[in-house]
Amino acid sequence: VGALLVGSVTGRSLARLHNKPFVAVHHLEGHLCSVQLGDPLPPGPYLVLLVSGGHTEMIRVDGPGHYQRLARSRDDAAGEAFDKVARLLDLGYPGGPAIQAAAEQGDPRRFPLPKGRVSLPEGGFHPYDFSFSGLKTAVLRLVQQLRNDEAAGGAPFPLADVAASFEQVVAQVLVERSCRCAREQGLGTLVLVGGVAANRRLRQLLEQRCGLDGLAWRVAPLAYCTDNAAMIGVAAAQRLAGGQSSCFDLGVAARMPLEQAGLLYESQPCF
Repeated sequence: VGALLVGSVTGRSLARLHNKPFVAVHHLEGHLCSVQLGDPLPPGPYLVLLVSGGHTEMIRVDGPGHYQRLARSRDDAAGEAFDKVARLLDLGYPGGPAIQAAAEQGDPRRFPLPKGRVSLPEGGFHPYDFSFSGLKTAVLRLVQQLRNDEAAGGAPFPLADVAASFEQVVAQVLVERSCRCAREQGLGTLVLVGGVAANRRLRQLLEQRCGLDGLAWRVAPLAYCTDNAAMIGVAAAQRLAGGQSSCFDLGVAARMPLEQAGLLYESQPCF
């Protein structure tokens, strides 16, 4: 909340000083708009796979401000899983770039790792939702076993193969479920945004699978995948173009459902 307060007070002060409208922006809406900084989008509606350190969600976009979440991670976000596994492997932070670099010369098929699924109360599994905590635990046990083997005089710890196997299964899960969701929901375009969208293996698998499934696809430009001011500016410009701005008495919220983002433009503050 502290960081949000700094940004909000600064934004409102600048708007007052220069007699400009003040536009509050939902952080996830900024990520959704980041793809507009690249190639033009095919006509909507379309499905967005938003994958970052704090969020892993699939969101149907019917137009500016019209969002419906279709799936999410029930525990760790994919980016969070990258960070935790990188820590297990004694790699740097952030985990995404560190694991990608370590995995370059690795065999992604050497260690079969679980594709976490979410059980339904009535039986079976949720077709789209994600779970990465079990995968993280499986990597932990694998790392412990391999390091014990090494300490007992066995083969050196296969860092590249472990990193590549983990990266591969995360990318497969994200691509398989998002493409399935797009097909079954009748959405012809799949969009990838968020910090994890910078991962090369994920981009490659997405391009291959969308080609096989007959889906159009777009990815946010590499420079605008992680948090940045440009994507927030695009979201704000989009709201302004629709005649929307925020009241100067609006506060901040650390957690707010994306579907409620329209409340940021009411004449009376929602918080």
